[in-house]
Amino acid sequence: MSLLSGDRFEHPAGGYRKIFETCEELSEPLPATVTGRIPSFLKGSLLRLGPGLFEVGDEPFYHLFDGQALMHKFDFKNGQVTYYRKFVRTDAYVRAITEKRVVITEFGTFAYPDPCKNIFSRFFSYFKGVEVTDNCLVNVYPVGEDFYAVTETNYITKVNPDTLETLKKVIDMCNYININGVTAHPHIENDGTVYNIGNCMGKGATLAYNIVKIPPEQKDKSDPIEKSKVVVQFPSAERFKPSYVHSFGMSENYFVFVETPVKINLLKFLSAWSIRGSNYMDCFESNESQGTLFHVARKDPGEYIDHKFKGAPIGMFHHINTYEDQGFIVFDLCAWKGFEFVYNYLWLANLRANWEEVKKAAMMAPQPEVRRYVIPLDVHKEEQGKNLVSLPYTTATAVMHADGTIWLEPEVLFSGPRQAFEFPQINYNRFGGKNYTYTYGLGLNHFIPDRICKLNVKTRETWVWQEPDSYPSEPLFVQTPDGIDEDDGVLLTIVAAPGSQRPAYLLILNAKDLSEVARAEVECNIPVTFHGMYKP
Repeated sequence: MSLLSGDRFEHPAGGYRKIFETCEELSEPLPATVTGRIPSFLKGSLLRLGPGLFEVGDEPFYHLFDGQALMHKFDFKNGQVTYYRKFVRTDAYVRAITEKRVVITEFGTFAYPDPCKNIFSRFFSYFKGVEVTDNCLVNVYPVGEDFYAVTETNYITKVNPDTLETLKKVIDMCNYININGVTAHPHIENDGTVYNIGNCMGKGATLAYNIVKIPPEQKDKSDPIEKSKVVVQFPSAERFKPSYVHSFGMSENYFVFVETPVKINLLKFLSAWSIRGSNYMDCFESNESQGTLFHVARKDPGEYIDHKFKGAPIGMFHHINTYEDQGFIVFDLCAWKGFEFVYNYLWLANLRANWEEVKKAAMMAPQPEVRRYVIPLDVHKEEQGKNLVSLPYTTATAVMHADGTIWLEPEVLFSGPRQAFEFPQINYNRFGGKNYTYTYGLGLNHFIPDRICKLNVKTRETWVWQEPDSYPSEPLFVQTPDGIDEDDGVLLTIVAAPGSQRPAYLLILNAKDLSEVARAEVECNIPVTFHGMYKP
């Protein structure tokens, strides 16, 4: 069903709670019941990751990003579809299952020390350092010939995308490069080169952010991760408090890094595990006076461009796309207005509340907006007080202040009260880093995912797919093999429909108008998933 964005769905029955409930692994793939016709060019797998275990024994996980990583797979073969899922055998998962308790502290859940250990062994184990979680519940992506399930720490887990077996439990990126963690949102070029960003110790024991490059598949079949290198370093606004980084922008020749006022207090982080029952969420704070800093670097050779670009405070997780045009860098992102950390609203107790409570909590949260910012690359010769952006098609501005700071004001591409356009996707293979027209997203209604959206970033036209009591996930774009237009293709999303006879399905939408092409229903619940990929 396609609706105008003015229509609103209410969810008083609370079916959305089902996407935050534990489910079992499957011992073998389940056949799906197909209605409509699966496009013949879909021949691979849709891979998705998210939390699947929300408590261990009688100990609950408290935050959306704490549940243990479950990998999902829909396989397409000759117009038929099967569904399979398996928990990723991370240290966090294996030890929790073995000891029937939360063993490793997660994002918002503290792991209490083993009651069997006495105070002396606890005291000594504190000095061995922090046990960082490897719960890779956020995304999956290829490196060379291999596939990795990832979160935002320094650990990535090698998985088999066909069997969903865990192949190599933990790869610690710290062993290869100067990095404390990497994001779950790398950029991958068509030749397989992977770029990512993470915070690190920079010059003079201050914090910085490194862009890391992992080369494509090696002729000698050696592991590309071993050949990872740092391309360029961005400075940090605060010496001991890096900003939270979830993704970054990359055009053909430049990187864009948005340094938001949401900070990780490293001193808190290092002491959190020693004294009191702390978790990652306790280590975040907001620098209310910083605003947002926008950093630019050349890609090849890696070179930081030392101009101070600044804007009003925003929270930000997902870049949509970044491209160059006539001496400007244009980058679109899903922003949340203000300096408060949006993850404060993603406690499971909030998300599982009744609908009126969910709405009340979301009214306090930052307001979401799709924004376009423009950075001028040539800023030497301009006088202050003048808008440096001369692109005819955008109202975004960049104004030089007396102190040399260039203040960026965005163009708002989409805004609806408490209605977020999030988990954005584009026709990445053809238009990643290039001037583009369409983005697809998951619509969050007071943080509950209840629609699929399409946005024309040039005209701001929107399309919506929505059905009552249906909770979709991030839509992935797959291009029609002989497609000419940017939106010639389909969107793949997993929809939870808890009240239905078959409570979950893979939905295939026509990317042009969001009309339904087909669905493949399964007789089991599927919990929330965050990100994933289509593997042809």
